[in-house]
Amino acid sequence: MSEITKDTMVCDIVAISPEMEKVLVSYGLSCCGCPGANVETLEQAAEGHGVDLGALLADLNSKL
Repeated sequence: MSEITKDTMVCDIVAISPEMEKVLVSYGLSCCGCPGANVETLEQAAEGHGVDLGALLADLNSKL
């Protein structure tokens, strides 16, 4: 994957590497095992948890 966007599915981000899951958890998104991870985009997850999408995207993409 060349870039994570707001439309990337959460399950696809988690599948990239354990480092990606650590970033999500640091923002309060405990996605592993969450039923929403398979059906939510990153934007939907961030919105649902009150997370700054821009900062989250920057952090995730810096780990690619």
